[in-house]
Amino acid sequence: MTRMAHRFSRRTLLLSGSAALAVAACSSAGADKSEPGETADAYAGNEWRALTEDQWRERLEPAAFNVLRKADTERAFTSPLNAEKRDGTYHCAGCDLPLFSSATKFDSGTGWPSFYDVLPGAMATSLDRKLIYTRTEYHCARCLGHQGHVFDDGPAPTGQRWCNNGVALAFRPA
Repeated sequence: MTRMAHRFSRRTLLLSGSAALAVAACSSAGADKSEPGETADAYAGNEWRALTEDQWRERLEPAAFNVLRKADTERAFTSPLNAEKRDGTYHCAGCDLPLFSSATKFDSGTGWPSFYDVLPGAMATSLDRKLIYTRTEYHCARCLGHQGHVFDDGPAPTGQRWCNNGVALAFRPA
């Protein structure tokens, strides 16, 4: 009886754990738009957020639209910005907000432009639960256009890798 109880409790534990995971996944399908300690949204109600999907489609190339407005990902090693070495600033391709300084760009070997830091107030983050594990998605603070994901495997001084889709950026040389 003890052995049967042991099997039953293990099965119950596994089934209840699976059920809890399913409930958590379903209840958190949306993105969390706030993080602890975040300040008020400086861009709330701006004209960029009022644009319709059709207006965005008219303004952007198809690949940029798919990334910025549909959170798609461009293929690795396809963006010319991955090899960009000049001094300058990387802006949002949707609304032209400055996002990154070239001083923080590094070669991550991933095939996407990567940075170890962002310009102050340039990004907002949300939790992305589209895969088996949770990632931190980041998007332009002004137009909310999807840029990429941030990981904790970057170089000093931040230890972060802001992995960006090149089609979501516009480079402005210094």
